[in-house]
Amino acid sequence: MRFLRKTFATLLVAASAAAAHAWPDQPVTLVVPYTPGTGIDLIARQLSARLPAALGQPVIVENLAGASGNIGSEKVARAKPDGYTLLVQVNTLVMNKGLYKSLAYDPVADFTPVSQTSWGTLLLVTNPSTQKAGSLAQLVATAKANPGKLTYATPGVGTPHHLSMALLMQGTGTDLLHVPYKGTAGAVTDLLGGRIDAMFLPVHVALQHIQAGKLKALATGSSHRLPQLPDVPTLAEAGVTADNVDMWYGVLAPKGTPANVVARLNTEIAAVLKSPEVAKSFESQGMVPASSTPAAFGALIQKDAQRWATVVKKGNITAD
Repeated sequence: MRFLRKTFATLLVAASAAAAHAWPDQPVTLVVPYTPGTGIDLIARQLSARLPAALGQPVIVENLAGASGNIGSEKVARAKPDGYTLLVQVNTLVMNKGLYKSLAYDPVADFTPVSQTSWGTLLLVTNPSTQKAGSLAQLVATAKANPGKLTYATPGVGTPHHLSMALLMQGTGTDLLHVPYKGTAGAVTDLLGGRIDAMFLPVHVALQHIQAGKLKALATGSSHRLPQLPDVPTLAEAGVTADNVDMWYGVLAPKGTPANVVARLNTEIAAVLKSPEVAKSFESQGMVPASSTPAAFGALIQKDAQRWATVVKKGNITAD
C-alpha cells in the first residue's frame, strides 16, 4: 500500500509538471480595457506581434472599453487563472480602487502581477498668458493669493492627470478650479486658447506645443529631467513635492495564475521590451520600455494604490 501511495504521488507530480510544460497550448488573449489607438492598446499590439514566436501560439488583442477601464479589468479578474487571459493596464487601475465605491472586483487583490512594460511621463504646463506662472513657484504663489481662481483641465474625473494635480495641490496647500473634459483634445484646445491656466499632459502631447512656444513647461512629473527638455526641473527640484507622478503600464493575470506561467510570461515580455523597434514605437506615445520582476511590479502596485487612495480620500474625489 505504501508503495502504491508513493507511486501515485510521483505520477501526480509528473502529470503536474507535464501540464506546466505544455503551457501554452491555445491562444492567449490580451484584454485592453480602452479603445484602439491608446498607449495601452499600442503596448498590447506590440506584444501580440512578437510573443507568438516565443510562445508558439497566437496572441489576440481584445479591446473592451468602458467605465474607466473597469469593464475589461473585471473580465480578467473573473477569468480562469490559467494564463490564457491577461490584462494590459495603466496605473488608473489602482486609482479606481479609491474612486469607485461599488466595484465588483478588487483592482489590487484580484490580480497577479506579471511585468511592468513601460513608464509614461506627465508634464505640468501652463498657457504662457497665465499671469505670474513662469515657474512652478510662481504658479503656486499666484494660486495661494487667488484660491479657486486659476483653472486646470483634465481628460476627466479620476484620470492620472486629475489625481496628479490633486496631489500637487495637497502638497502645496493650493486650490485650483478643476475643469474636467471628455478626453484630452478639448482640454488641450482650451489650454492653448488661454481659457484654461494649467494642466498635466503626457510629454508626447505637450512637447510640440512647448517647442512652438504655445505652452510653458513648469515641471516634469518624473523623478528625473527629460532629455527633450533638460532645462525643465522635476517636481522635487522645484521644491514642491518629492513624489513623481509617472504613469506605469504593465501586464497582469487573474489571481491564482500558476507561478511557472507568470515566470514564463515575464521572461518573454522582458525579451520583447528589449527590441529597438518596440522602444521607437513606445516613444511615439511618450512611453519608455521598462520590464520588471513580478515581485517588483507587485510592490509598485501596492505602493501606488496606497498613495492614490490617500489622495482620493483627502480630496474627497469620487467617480461614482
